[in-house]
Amino acid sequence: MKPIWLHILPYIAALAVMAGALFGAYHHGLSVKDAEWQVEWNSRDARDATARAANESAERTKEQSRQLSINKAIQDGQQIIDQAVADAATARASADGLRGAADTLANRLAASEASGNSCTAAASKAAARAAMVLADVLKRADQRAGDLAEVADQARARGLTCEQAYDGL
Repeated sequence: MKPIWLHILPYIAALAVMAGALFGAYHHGLSVKDAEWQVEWNSRDARDATARAANESAERTKEQSRQLSINKAIQDGQQIIDQAVADAATARASADGLRGAADTLANRLAASEASGNSCTAAASKAAARAAMVLADVLKRADQRAGDLAEVADQARARGLTCEQAYDGL
């Protein structure tokens, strides 16, 4: 008589083969499904990369447009500032001529008053001194006005440049 387990052995072997086949089928199904999902993920990643590249390109184009606008505003502003500096130099030259004329007039007045009657020498000296002080005040006021005008012109030009750059954005 054969031991009992020898009678069951073919059934156990068939059961083991069937369990192995089921496990193989299950494992194959998982790997097929994983491959399908991997294709989907790769497709999604490719679409995302394309969309990101297109968006990045559009944003770079906008940024370059804004930068060109700002550069143009800076150039325009620098031209305005250069013009203001040139105008200030012209005004300064004109003012120098005016101050020279005021000095000449004050010196003439002082000379004509001093050469007059000797009994009024003290009065002439005071009048000449007043003319010199007046000429000096005129020169300083004109110089200060020129300095302030130059600063105001440059501040205006810078403000216009800033405004143009802001509007460009």
